[in-house]
Amino acid sequence: MTELLNAKDLKEQVSIVELLSRLGYEPVKKFGKEYMYRSMLREGDNNPSFSVDDKIGAWYDHGIGKGGNIIDFGMLYWPDLKFNDIVEKIQATCNMVSPVRREPRTRLPVKARNYVIEQVKPIGTHPAITGYLKSRGIFDVARPLLSEVYYHVKNEKGEKKQFFAAGWKNEADSWEVRNRYFKGCLGRKSISLIPGDPRSVAVFEGFMNYLSWTKEHPDAKQSVIVLNTLSLLGEGIRSSLNYPSIDLFLDRDTSGLHATKDFIKALPYATDRSGNYENYNDYNDKLVAEIKPDPGINGTSYKSRHLSI
Repeated sequence: MTELLNAKDLKEQVSIVELLSRLGYEPVKKFGKEYMYRSMLREGDNNPSFSVDDKIGAWYDHGIGKGGNIIDFGMLYWPDLKFNDIVEKIQATCNMVSPVRREPRTRLPVKARNYVIEQVKPIGTHPAITGYLKSRGIFDVARPLLSEVYYHVKNEKGEKKQFFAAGWKNEADSWEVRNRYFKGCLGRKSISLIPGDPRSVAVFEGFMNYLSWTKEHPDAKQSVIVLNTLSLLGEGIRSSLNYPSIDLFLDRDTSGLHATKDFIKALPYATDRSGNYENYNDYNDKLVAEIKPDPGINGTSYKSRHLSI
């Protein structure tokens, strides 16, 4: 009988490139350790924009602005499956019959050594980060809550590449980082908790949507949970148990709507509030659609084309 890997073992032992190959997808190009595919998560990707860094076990789809680990991919690729079913599906697809079948991948140690944070500065220091946050409509509310994170990454030859991004702290004291070209995490993924009213909590998928909500509701007193990834939905549910009132502001894409249903199934008194941005994918998309273009926002360009840390 096949023994089911837990999520942690699965992320460390199963290759995303191998999974994609078994699903019938092969890379179109390869740049060093980065594999480029035509996206299998959406149609019409004529210029390959789905990236995989198999050494650290991460992917990023530039067309939809989402990425993550192998389980995050599974949640988007099989949106109708529940979390445990996705873990089992990935294991079965890659023919992983037991946790000891192969040596654990070195993804986490490599991740820990692969980047070095050099500086953390206040928001508003670098014009490119300022421009990006202004383009998302959240610069003013972001200033007290985000930081500018400057770090370098070493490639396989030991060469340093410099990067910078807006950073948001999670409960593991790690940085969720984001700029115009990249979304990822420096360190261990975890949810973020912001204390407020002990009777009411608002739950968001990512910090950009939380900041968008804050901009529209500056006087809100609710406690806040930011999942930072849908793979932490279970942790978000557990953290919500003590709140008698729960408002859900998850994305309106397939995986987000599925996560909302799972959340309400676990805690039936939770309320789906995504109708506030019904015609948009998420809260920030709605905010961006409502703001007027600023000619100065894109005045400064910066390059940051890497997949994950």
